[in-house]
Amino acid sequence: MTRHFGVLIPSTNTTCESEFTRLLPPRYQAHFGRLLTSAPGQPFAPSREEDIACQSRLLATAKVELLILAQTSASLFAEDYDSAVTGRMSEAAGVPALTSAQALGRAVRALGARRIALVSPYTDEVNARAARYFAAKHGLETLSSEGFAARDAYAIGGLGPEHAQRALLRIDRPLIEVFVIPGGNFPTMAFLAGWEAELKKPVVTTNQASIWAMLVAFKSGERLSGLGRLLEEMPAG
Repeated sequence: MTRHFGVLIPSTNTTCESEFTRLLPPRYQAHFGRLLTSAPGQPFAPSREEDIACQSRLLATAKVELLILAQTSASLFAEDYDSAVTGRMSEAAGVPALTSAQALGRAVRALGARRIALVSPYTDEVNARAARYFAAKHGLETLSSEGFAARDAYAIGGLGPEHAQRALLRIDRPLIEVFVIPGGNFPTMAFLAGWEAELKKPVVTTNQASIWAMLVAFKSGERLSGLGRLLEEMPAG
C-alpha cells in the first residue's frame, strides 16, 4: 500500500523534492506545496501564513496522512512558532503536522543523545538561535558549530557535500554524540553513511529527520539502508 504525505517547502527550495523522491522507496510518496516568504529580502524569514493554509488545504485533497514543514530556520525566530504553524497546517488539512525543526530535535533524542554539534549553511547568528532552540525545546546542548554564512536559499542549494564533510571533521570533539545538519535545501542525505563511517557518530539532517518522523508517524517499522544510522536503526520517537 502506498502511503502519502505532504511536504511544505519555501518556493526557492531545489533540494527537498530530489532527496525525498529519489531516495525514498516508491511506497512512500511525497507531495509538495511551495510557499512564498513573508519578508522578501530577509533571509530565513517564515513563509506566508496564507500560503501555508492554502497549500495545506490543497495537499489534503491528495489524501495525505501527514504534513511536514521543511523550513527549519523558520522555527528559530519565535518561541511559539512550531505550535502555531503546525496548528494552522492541521486545521487546514485535517491531518497531523510537524516542523522539520521538531523532527531534528526528536530524532536526536530518539538516538539517545543530548550533546550535539551543528554544521549548517547559516550565519553564526542563526546558528546561535538554533542552539538556543534545541536547548529550550529539546534539551540538547550544542558543544560546537560551524556555518557557511549563506544569505539566501540559492546560496544554500549551491553548497556541495564537501563543505559539510570538511566542517564535520574540523569541529569533531570526543564529547559530541550526534552531528546535526539543519537546512532542507542543503543537499547532503546521500552522503550520510560515508560520513558516519568516518566519524563513528550519527549525522542527522533536516530531510533525513523528516523522513524518520514520517515513518514513525506511519508506524511502518521499516528501516532504510544507506541513509544514515537514524533511518537504518529507526529508534522510536
